[in-house]
Order: sequence, then structure tokens, then C-alpha cells
Amino acid sequence: MAVEGNANDLAQVVVLLAAGVVAAPIFKRIGLGSVLGYLVAGLVIGPFGLGAFSDPQAIIHIAELGVVMFLFIIGLEMQPSRLWSMRKDIFGLGALQVIICIGGLTMIGVVFGYPVIFSFVAGTGFVLTSTAIVMQMLQERGSLSTLKGQRIIAILLFEDLAIVPLLVLVTFLGAGGEEVAMSERLLSFGIALAATVALVFAGRYLLNPLFRLLAASGAREVMTAAALLVVLGSALLMQVSGLSMAMGAFLAGVLLSESAFRHQLEADIEPFRGILLGLFFLGVGMAIDLSVIATNWKIVVVGVIAYMLVKALLIYSVARLVGTCQREAIERAALMAQGGEFAFVLYSAAATAGILNAEANAVLTAMIIISMILTPLMVIVHDRVMPAAKPNTDGLELPENVEGSILIIGFGRFGQIVSQPLLARGYMLSLIDKDADFVRDAADFGFKVYYGDGARSEILHAAGAATARAVLICVDDKEAAVRIAEIVKHEFPLVPVLARAFDRGHAIDLVKAGVDYQIRETYESALDFSEKVLASVGERQEIAESLVEEFRDVDAERFAMEVVGGIYAGRSLVRGNASPADLVAARTARERAEREAREEAEQNG
Repeated sequence: MAVEGNANDLAQVVVLLAAGVVAAPIFKRIGLGSVLGYLVAGLVIGPFGLGAFSDPQAIIHIAELGVVMFLFIIGLEMQPSRLWSMRKDIFGLGALQVIICIGGLTMIGVVFGYPVIFSFVAGTGFVLTSTAIVMQMLQERGSLSTLKGQRIIAILLFEDLAIVPLLVLVTFLGAGGEEVAMSERLLSFGIALAATVALVFAGRYLLNPLFRLLAASGAREVMTAAALLVVLGSALLMQVSGLSMAMGAFLAGVLLSESAFRHQLEADIEPFRGILLGLFFLGVGMAIDLSVIATNWKIVVVGVIAYMLVKALLIYSVARLVGTCQREAIERAALMAQGGEFAFVLYSAAATAGILNAEANAVLTAMIIISMILTPLMVIVHDRVMPAAKPNTDGLELPENVEGSILIIGFGRFGQIVSQPLLARGYMLSLIDKDADFVRDAADFGFKVYYGDGARSEILHAAGAATARAVLICVDDKEAAVRIAEIVKHEFPLVPVLARAFDRGHAIDLVKAGVDYQIRETYESALDFSEKVLASVGERQEIAESLVEEFRDVDAERFAMEVVGGIYAGRSLVRGNASPADLVAARTARERAEREAREEAEQNG
């Protein structure tokens, strides 16, 4: 029997993975996005499709860890200073949108004749946008790091914070809410505050020493386990204290955003994040109760349309009220018009408090899920009706059968300097750049620059990459540079490719993409600067030159180690400014921590 049960569990895992692997690429290829692919696949294999699963909620609960890990990775990109700079958007724009949407969506239920408390709970659940869907779509659209993306993230963060007081309010509004003593509420608040302080303390003073200790062991799998421990431990701490798991993971990410181990943590967490987030969307698709929808289809249809339409109008109005341009306001409304996963928690709490009965809970949950499914379709419609503004290319010439000795992709400040010795030697240069305004300005300085995106194969062919003696990638976009390098090496494997790198991590990525040579954009200028500093403080010129050359050799050895073993593989070759006393103190503290850990393990064992 146990063997049969294990085989059945394994079969379900295979079905889940197969559904995601098949659906996501197909839907993305036809322009519908991977999120919609996962949702539809979940519906197909769920209880009301092929029936491969009978309890989708169990999968959703596990896969919610994907949302948690997503928020951790977002937190890693948010240094405290950057988060502080977003405070107006979080507590200003976020609070304004949530409050206005709660008021507007509550009125929908009142207009249809439902009690005020019921209408408040139903509408508030719809106010809480799906963090998972919006974040995933922002990532697929390349908008996470843009200003408009950052404003949406700020609103989502406030909604995560708002779930706690909303749950308390729902408990108070329920049948037994009046009986909850003030002391219990204060105790809950105190526990949440203490958990937050504890997490901040651990992030500031404990996590970095822990990761340094583990890194010294040289066991890569231990580092991965520690990364998972940080994410899941912080999420669990916040959940136990009554706060959002996602908020705990985000806070842990922020606290580690300035850590030397940030890139390592991101690399370790990313595979788990992607798989679990896909499972979350699959679980949401499975959770659609078609029998409830069939029985109450009029209420569901009218409710979804009313809530999404009113919420979109209110989001647009708030955006315009604070001075957001019309295009961004419409895009934000299309992305955030749905309800989200926190609504499931809120409705469950309302059912426990006696505000919702089982049927109302099922109907409202179905409406939330349908709105989540409709969101990718709304965004597709938005993109068709309001396509991204294209640069004005009037008067610009696209490359066509261009022949040059050397192709330079990206002709900004770096590419311009590179071009001068080459032109002085008589080489014919083929120059392309995708900044339309810059292409026009370059003509005033005597440059013939073609308008084109170097990441497009047809542009590369037209610009003469096939006959070029070398292709130089000088763009200032890290991801674009790696993508161009991969395309060029695939399409023109015999042409040497030389690239400008942003930093060490980017240089490693370029090497792995196949470039023949890369250089960090600040490398030579920093070495020249260092040589001049040595001379200015009285060192002989030959000593200064010797020290710089010595660094070149050490840095080349360190880089070779990092290409194979990761960004931290060459730490031992980095000269630090810590004094011997500092090193002894750090080693003593590390040994003390190890000894205390062993003693504690022995006591527990």
C-alpha cells in the first residue's frame, strides 16, 4: 500500500511538472504569457478537468513559498536607502489607493443590497492585488527596475502591510469581535513588533557572520541550505507573529541587500522561486470550482465585471490625481485590477468570524480566481490597444547591406572612445545604436550611425556582422549585452566578439556567453588613477607601475577562479584593509560562535 501511495504521489509530481513545462512555453510563444499558461494548465489537470488532483488548496499552500521567495529576491534589490526613498510611494500612494479602493468596492455590495459589513469584506478582498501575478508580469515586461514598476511594487508592499490590520478588523466585525479584549489586541501587536525587531537585529548582526562562516567551509550545498533557511525562517517568524510571510521574506532580503553574499543568495534561491511560483499559478487554476460558478454564474459574472471595472477606474483616478501620466495610469489599472491571494486569507477569516457563510466564501473566492485569470488577457488587450510608444525614427536610416571592417553595437561614451584609434588606423566602422535621439545627435559630430537593435539577428546581418573582422559590444545594458553576445556567437561563430562589461559579475556572464575578450568599463581608468595616486604620494614611477602590473596578474588569476567557481571563489586573493587585530578578533568571534554552536548541539542531542 505504501508503495502504491508513493507511486501515486510521484505520478502527481510528474503531471504537475509536465503541465507547466508544456503550457508555459506555448502560451508565452503565442503572446499570452506564462502566467495564463500555468492557470489554464491548472484548470485542465484539476478536479474539474482531468481530475489528476482533488485538493488544489494543498498545492497552493506549498507553492505560496514561491511568492515568498520572489519577495525575498525583490528585497535583495532594495537597499535600505532605496527603500527609504520609496516611503512616499509606499505610505502615500499605496495608502491612498488602498483606502479609496476599499471605499469604492464596498459601495458595490451596498448598491446590490448586501449588508455593509458583508460588502466591506467582499470589496476589501478584491482590493488586495495579486503580488504573484503582478510581479511576474512586471518581470516578463522588463519593468521591475523602472520607475513605474517601482511605484507598483510600493503599492503592493503597502497592501502586504495592510493585511494585518484588515484581519484584526474582520475579527472585530465578526459575531464575537466585541468579546476580543483590548489586552489581546495589544498582545498581538506587541508580538508582531517584537518579531520584526528580532528579524531586523538578526539581519544586521547575525546573518553576515553566519554566511562568512559557512563560506569558509567550502560546502556549496550548505550555502544553498542556509539561503533557504533565511527565506523560510523569516517567513515563518512573520507568519507566527501574525504578519505576512511575504513581508518577512522581503524584509530579510532588504537586510541582506548590502551583504557581500547578495549575488550568491540570489543565485541559490532563483531556481526554487521559479518552480514554486509556477506551482502556485497551477494551484490557483486547479482551485476554480466550476460547480459553484455554474450555480451562481450570474452573481459571479456581474461581480467580476463590477469589481474589476470599478477597481481599474479607481486605480486610474488615484494615479492621475497624484500626477501620473495617462499611459502609466492605464497600464497600472490593467495590471492591478484583479484580486489576489491575500483575499483567500481574508475571506477565510471572515468565514470563521461568521461574516461569510460557506457558499458566499466559495463564490467570492471563485470571483478572485477568475479575475486573476483575466488579468493577463487584460494586459494583452492593453498592449494591443496602447502599444509601447515607439521612438521617432523619421529620417533615420536602418542598416542594409552595410560592409565594415568592424561592427560596433552601442555608440555611447564608451563606443565613441573605442572608435577613435580604429578610425585613425583606417578601419571602416559599421555603427548601430537603438537610441533614436542619440543617432541624430551623432550626425552633428560627423558619425554615420544606423538605427537598430543589436539583439535582433536581422539587424546584425544587415549591419555586416557576417563579414566583419570583429564585433564590439559596447552597450550599457548588462542583460542586453549578454543577449547580444549569445546571438552573435550563435549566428557568427567565427567572428571575434569583444565586449564592455559593467562589473565582475557581468564580465563572468559575458565569458560564459562566449565572448573572446571583455573588460570592465572602469578597470583601466581605475588602475591609471591608482598609479597616479601612488606617484602623487611620493612613490617612484617604476614602483607604481610595478604595483599596478602585480595587481593585473593577481586580478587575472582571481577572475579565472571566479569564472569556474562563482563570484566569491577568489576572495582569498583580495587585499583587505582590516588590521591584524581586527582579523584576530574576527577569527576569535568565529571560533567562539562555532564552539557555542557545538555545545548547544551537544546539549540538544
